[in-house]
Amino acid sequence: MEETLGKVFKAIEEKKHIHHVVVNAGKIVSMQKDLQLRESVNKSHIINADGQAVVWASRFLRKPLKERVAGIDLMENLVEASHINNHRIFFFGAKEEVVKKVVELYTEKYGEGIVVGYRNGYFRKEEEQEIAKQIADSGAQILFVAMSSPKKENFLFDNRDVLGKVNFVMGVGGSFDVVAGKVKRAPKWMQKTGLEWFYRLIQEPKRMWKRYLVGNTKFIVLVIRERFKF
Repeated sequence: MEETLGKVFKAIEEKKHIHHVVVNAGKIVSMQKDLQLRESVNKSHIINADGQAVVWASRFLRKPLKERVAGIDLMENLVEASHINNHRIFFFGAKEEVVKKVVELYTEKYGEGIVVGYRNGYFRKEEEQEIAKQIADSGAQILFVAMSSPKKENFLFDNRDVLGKVNFVMGVGGSFDVVAGKVKRAPKWMQKTGLEWFYRLIQEPKRMWKRYLVGNTKFIVLVIRERFKF
């Protein structure tokens, strides 16, 4: 986390551009067939492990990662740091009432100076370039994109030239829903023990069962094949 934050602050200070992405077991499974998603992830400047399963897999494969860096935790740290360092943020994604609530909460906590703009995540494909230009022209130094995969990764990758004016861009998935209080996050002990996925499964079994139970099984198979090369 500290290493990632340091790279973000340096990029802002030096007026450079960083495209950040997180990976979990489900995304790595999707990347095996979704070549566009694979390219958008592999060509990012920083890739963090959002899922504890990825950290465990890295140890099993004898290429251990230092720690899990959850996207929502990175986002929260950057928002707080933006208040201290006078950085400007654009919030893009989720439903209108959700993103508006996120902006209201952060403005109340940190003041109006950190927010240069926001927009919900519902748009037509032909509107993408216009939205990207709006974000780039806003003066934002940080962009958070709250959408599901692969939509957020592909938006950031497809519009990377226009968004090059923004120093740090990252997809944050359902983080706006958590901040706005629409979705409850797992207790700390479940996060630390790698059971956050199970907490989400209990909350939304109909929507999550296939993603976690089937997806996690495929991920385990991929890891075993990588370790033993078959």
